[in-house]
Amino acid sequence: MDIKDHYTEVFLKAGGVPDTEDESKKHKLIWWYNIRSKDSGGLRLTEEAINFIEKVAEIKTYKINFPKNFSITPQVLLWLDNFIESPYYITKKSITVLKERAAFELYLFSGDVQKMGYAKALSKRLNQDSPE
Repeated sequence: MDIKDHYTEVFLKAGGVPDTEDESKKHKLIWWYNIRSKDSGGLRLTEEAINFIEKVAEIKTYKINFPKNFSITPQVLLWLDNFIESPYYITKKSITVLKERAAFELYLFSGDVQKMGYAKALSKRLNQDSPE
Protein backbone atom coordinates (compact mmCIF):
# COMPACT_ATOMS: atom_id res chain seq x y z
CA MET A 1 0.00 0.00 0.00
CA ASP A 2 1.29 3.43 -0.96
CA ILE A 3 1.80 5.92 1.90
CA LYS A 4 -0.68 8.27 0.20
CA ASP A 5 -3.34 5.54 0.37
CA HIS A 6 -2.72 5.23 4.09
CA TYR A 7 -2.89 8.98 4.71
CA THR A 8 -6.05 9.22 2.58
CA GLU A 9 -7.74 6.52 4.70
CA VAL A 10 -6.71 8.28 7.93
CA PHE A 11 -8.05 11.63 6.71
CA LEU A 12 -11.35 10.05 5.63
CA LYS A 13 -11.79 8.28 8.99
CA ALA A 14 -10.95 11.45 10.92
CA GLY A 15 -13.52 13.36 8.84
CA GLY A 16 -16.23 10.75 9.40
CA VAL A 17 -16.40 9.78 5.73
CA PRO A 18 -17.01 6.07 5.06
CA ASP A 19 -13.71 4.55 3.99
CA THR A 20 -14.69 2.58 0.91
CA GLU A 21 -12.37 1.75 -1.95
CA ASP A 22 -14.25 4.14 -4.26
CA GLU A 23 -14.06 7.01 -1.74
CA SER A 24 -10.34 6.41 -1.20
CA LYS A 25 -9.59 6.40 -4.93
CA LYS A 26 -11.72 9.49 -5.55
CA HIS A 27 -10.14 11.48 -2.72
CA LYS A 28 -6.62 10.32 -3.55
CA LEU A 29 -7.01 11.86 -7.01
CA ILE A 30 -8.35 15.12 -5.55
CA TRP A 31 -6.11 15.50 -2.50
CA TRP A 32 -2.61 14.70 -3.73
CA TYR A 33 -0.69 17.02 -6.00
CA ASN A 34 1.18 14.04 -7.47
CA ILE A 35 -0.60 10.69 -7.36
CA ARG A 36 2.29 8.56 -8.59
CA SER A 37 3.52 5.99 -6.07
CA LYS A 38 6.89 6.64 -4.46
CA ASP A 39 8.83 4.90 -1.72
CA SER A 40 9.28 8.19 0.13
CA GLY A 41 8.36 11.83 -0.33
CA GLY A 42 5.88 13.22 -2.80
CA LEU A 43 3.39 14.20 -0.08
CA ARG A 44 2.30 17.60 -1.41
CA LEU A 45 -1.39 18.26 -0.76
CA THR A 46 -3.91 20.24 -2.79
CA GLU A 47 -6.01 23.09 -1.42
CA GLU A 48 -9.05 20.79 -1.22
CA ALA A 49 -7.07 18.38 0.95
CA ILE A 50 -5.81 20.95 3.43
CA ASN A 51 -9.29 22.43 3.75
CA PHE A 52 -10.74 18.97 4.51
CA ILE A 53 -7.93 18.14 6.95
CA GLU A 54 -8.25 21.39 8.91
CA LYS A 55 -12.01 22.03 8.78
CA VAL A 56 -13.71 18.63 8.48
CA ALA A 57 -11.23 16.17 9.99
CA GLU A 58 -9.94 18.80 12.44
CA ILE A 59 -6.40 17.43 12.35
CA LYS A 60 -3.75 19.69 13.86
CA THR A 61 -1.53 21.40 11.31
CA TYR A 62 1.55 23.59 11.64
CA LYS A 63 1.90 26.68 9.46
CA ILE A 64 5.36 28.15 8.91
CA ASN A 65 5.73 31.44 7.08
CA PHE A 66 8.50 31.86 4.54
CA PRO A 67 11.05 34.66 4.96
CA LYS A 68 10.40 37.92 3.14
CA ASN A 69 11.60 37.91 -0.50
CA PHE A 70 11.57 34.09 -0.56
CA SER A 71 10.73 32.63 -3.94
CA ILE A 72 9.64 29.11 -4.68
CA THR A 73 11.87 27.68 -7.38
CA PRO A 74 11.74 24.26 -9.02
CA GLN A 75 14.75 23.27 -6.86
CA VAL A 76 12.84 24.19 -3.69
CA LEU A 77 9.89 22.09 -4.82
CA LEU A 78 12.22 19.12 -5.44
CA TRP A 79 13.74 19.48 -1.98
CA LEU A 80 10.31 19.58 -0.40
CA ASP A 81 9.31 16.51 -2.37
CA ASN A 82 12.40 14.61 -1.24
CA PHE A 83 13.01 15.85 2.31
CA ILE A 84 9.63 16.62 3.92
CA GLU A 85 8.38 13.34 5.40
CA SER A 86 4.95 14.73 6.20
CA PRO A 87 2.01 15.70 4.06
CA TYR A 88 2.39 19.41 3.32
CA TYR A 89 0.57 22.24 1.59
CA ILE A 90 2.53 25.11 0.10
CA THR A 91 1.52 28.64 -0.89
CA LYS A 92 3.63 31.59 -2.01
CA LYS A 93 3.91 32.81 1.59
CA SER A 94 3.88 29.70 3.78
CA ILE A 95 4.04 25.95 4.14
CA THR A 96 1.65 23.90 6.27
CA VAL A 97 2.78 20.49 7.54
CA LEU A 98 1.01 17.81 9.56
CA LYS A 99 3.93 16.45 11.59
CA GLU A 100 5.40 18.35 14.51
CA ARG A 101 8.92 17.18 13.66
CA ALA A 102 8.71 18.62 10.14
CA ALA A 103 7.39 21.88 11.57
CA PHE A 104 10.26 22.01 14.07
CA GLU A 105 12.86 21.47 11.33
CA LEU A 106 11.31 24.26 9.30
CA TYR A 107 11.25 26.57 12.36
CA LEU A 108 14.97 25.89 12.90
CA PHE A 109 15.63 27.27 9.42
CA SER A 110 13.17 30.16 9.96
CA GLY A 111 10.97 28.77 7.18
CA ASP A 112 13.77 29.00 4.63
CA VAL A 113 13.21 25.80 2.71
CA GLN A 114 16.17 26.54 0.46
CA LYS A 115 18.63 26.56 3.40
CA MET A 116 17.01 23.43 4.81
CA GLY A 117 17.31 21.70 1.44
CA TYR A 118 21.00 22.61 1.14
CA ALA A 119 21.67 21.30 4.65
CA LYS A 120 19.79 18.03 4.11
CA ALA A 121 21.34 17.45 0.68
CA LEU A 122 24.81 18.09 2.10
CA SER A 123 24.16 15.78 5.05
CA LYS A 124 22.92 13.04 2.73
CA ARG A 125 25.98 13.48 0.50
CA LEU A 126 28.39 13.37 3.43
CA ASN A 127 26.77 10.18 4.74
CA GLN A 128 27.17 8.57 1.31
CA ASP A 129 30.81 9.62 1.01
CA SER A 130 31.93 8.65 4.52
CA PRO A 131 33.89 5.39 4.76
CA GLU A 132 32.29 2.67 6.83
